[in-house]
Amino acid sequence: MKFTAAGDMIIQQRIFAEYEGFKELAPFIQQGDARFFNLETTLNHEGEAYASQFSGGTYLRTNPEVLEDIKPFGFNMTSFNNNHAMDYSYKGLEATLDAVQKSGLIHSGVGRNLAEASAPRYLETPSGRVALIALNSDFDPSMMAGEQSPRVPGRPGVNGLRIEKHIELPKEELEFIKRIAKATNINASKEITRKEGYFPELAEDESELGDLKFKLGKEARYVMKLNEKDMERVEKSIYEAKLQADYTMVSIHSHQISGDAKENPSEVLKDFAHRCIDAGAHAILGHGPHLLRPIEIYKECPIFYSLGDFVLQLYSVELAPEDFFAKHGLTSASTVHELLKKRSKDFTVGLMTDKRMFRSVIPYWETEGTKLRKLVLMPIEMSMDGHRSEQGLPRRSYNPEIAGYLSKMCEPYGTKIVLEDDGLLTCEW
Repeated sequence: MKFTAAGDMIIQQRIFAEYEGFKELAPFIQQGDARFFNLETTLNHEGEAYASQFSGGTYLRTNPEVLEDIKPFGFNMTSFNNNHAMDYSYKGLEATLDAVQKSGLIHSGVGRNLAEASAPRYLETPSGRVALIALNSDFDPSMMAGEQSPRVPGRPGVNGLRIEKHIELPKEELEFIKRIAKATNINASKEITRKEGYFPELAEDESELGDLKFKLGKEARYVMKLNEKDMERVEKSIYEAKLQADYTMVSIHSHQISGDAKENPSEVLKDFAHRCIDAGAHAILGHGPHLLRPIEIYKECPIFYSLGDFVLQLYSVELAPEDFFAKHGLTSASTVHELLKKRSKDFTVGLMTDKRMFRSVIPYWETEGTKLRKLVLMPIEMSMDGHRSEQGLPRRSYNPEIAGYLSKMCEPYGTKIVLEDDGLLTCEW
């Protein structure tokens, strides 16, 4: 079988037909039997949905008609299970769900209850049936879809992958935390509630400081672990897909990092990817940090820890709720131009000023059965200037810096990136 995939598509305006760059990208994408992208926006008309009290960063919303401009690239699978899925609350989420379903794109990861959100979805191709399962590890707790009960309907939302976090400290430092908590009474209310039975008891080697949880360890370190209940649900979905499909892809939207660089995938993401493949998945499609991350070949299956961006139009947001203005010391009497200018310190900081966010790749891979046999990457760059209608749109790139950048981060994973004479990148493992 053959596959192509793209990363985050933050689309906020219509794409004019066959813009410069389209003619080289579309044929490459259309080589795949299954062709995936991450839809990072909500789809609803102005005034149709109220905004949430929180957002994924910027409140993202555009008209559903943009799907008509996306489909000519050749994509046939997507997910909008990301940190922006509920920027416009439940109504915005359901409007997006309706629009994507109406478009005919196979999608997974969002539903009207948890069972629907976590179910594999299937694409029929002449070469075989492809399953898609989509998760999100970076979301407000209220975004998580709810399970049905015999008398209460499930809650619309995302198929969430919760990350359990704590800080490990040596004994002396842990005792210091306990003394701070006692001296400030920061945990007093929670301790009263705990005695009333609403929170589990802490072990002797545990402490809390407000929302931070501490445990005894050999050295100071920040620990993230997969929520096992969520992993059981993922593995159950993969098990179901093994019967129904020839090939299973798992989409994961993750912002967590390891160390102090966005390019470094977190250890918890690596653990998740390996466990999914161990359970029977065949490809992991990562996205979220808006830049490239390493590619790993694990048990002859590709793991793309982040595919970067495909469309980046954060300066094309046309409207914003009062909450967003207030967050930056303004009111909705101001313009969106003023809002974005203030947030970006006069357009000098943020994603739209960082070249790494505008450089990415589109992978094309072939399998023999379910095992990877060929992996080729097309480097792309999104326009950072030029006409407003072109900014943020992808084009094929012949910039050798992309190969060097990706090659360096892939080395520790045993993946070699070779720059070919035609400008494409071949992966060797």
